[in-house]
Amino acid sequence: MNQIIVAFVTGLTTGGLSCLAVQGGLLAGSLAHQLEQDVLNQPSARRKKYGRKVSQPRPQTALPIALFLGAKVVAYTLLGFLLGLLGSVLTLNATLRAILFIAIGIFMMGNALRMLNVHPIFRYFVIEPPKFITRYIRRTAWGKGGSQTRPDWITPLFLGALTVLIPCGVTQAMMAVALATGNPFQGAAIMAAFTLGASPVFFIVAYLTTQLGSRLEGLFMRFVALVVLILGLVSINNGLNLTGSPLSARNLSQTFFAPQQSSQASSTVPSSTLTLTVANNGYWPHRLYATAGEAVLMNAVTQGTYSCARDLVIPALGIETLLPATGTVPINIPPQPAGTVMRFSCSMGMYTGEIVFGQ
Repeated sequence: MNQIIVAFVTGLTTGGLSCLAVQGGLLAGSLAHQLEQDVLNQPSARRKKYGRKVSQPRPQTALPIALFLGAKVVAYTLLGFLLGLLGSVLTLNATLRAILFIAIGIFMMGNALRMLNVHPIFRYFVIEPPKFITRYIRRTAWGKGGSQTRPDWITPLFLGALTVLIPCGVTQAMMAVALATGNPFQGAAIMAAFTLGASPVFFIVAYLTTQLGSRLEGLFMRFVALVVLILGLVSINNGLNLTGSPLSARNLSQTFFAPQQSSQASSTVPSSTLTLTVANNGYWPHRLYATAGEAVLMNAVTQGTYSCARDLVIPALGIETLLPATGTVPINIPPQPAGTVMRFSCSMGMYTGEIVFGQ
């Protein structure tokens, strides 16, 4: 559920303008037929006949934009389903997901630096479709072969679906996240949430494009780039969590602030039997203390837990287990030397914790 919320917020904050910059030509093409009809239906003949000025109606662009975005949501939801299905076939383990998340983060950061025009080398951080696809889409968007009697909703629906062929950088990163889920329904939900989140900004900017000054647009694009940069860092951090690296933000903070976090004596006494509460928002306590030199039993307890925290990963032991929504699962940990810090996380690297072995 948290992944879906993150996908929606990503679309809402960055996806709209980022996609509009890449797919704006398709949207403009979908509106061309409607604008042409508006011009043809203007009462110019009556103005000449009666010699009086008649106010021109406003272009009816809201419906074509809505149809365009609706088709886009459906297309990307199906794409997310296929990506999740592909991920399930590939059976990505925690290590491969970690590599994928780090690669996604690097790609997103490169995209953000490209948008900020930091250096020409970052122009390579964009994936473009083959030239023949781009030329076909442009011909379809701006071609004159369409009949004037064709219903106005066909063009925006068709071109909205074609946006899957030219995803923006943020969308490409979200597609990689959908692939990493290894679940077709979760992949579909992530892509649907992202596209729905991007739709309001996409609609508003497209509808009010004549009132959006170039200066404001430039400021907005810089804001988008900064948010993408932050999300790239988050993705890299999640990948580091999945590998159990001490360099992730959470693990670094736990290392530096260990004295403050271990102020409760009851939680710092090493034990050979541990209880880990797996909640929807993470693991409690974040740090467990186990007895060194002997086997340890850790009971993972869930109670109505449906987030990715259920998929518990312990990299050092090669353990990745899906816990039930409600129940207790015992996990056997072999003896570890004193001073060992064994880190664990959810399958997406969002929630973390660690076991410290002491005498």
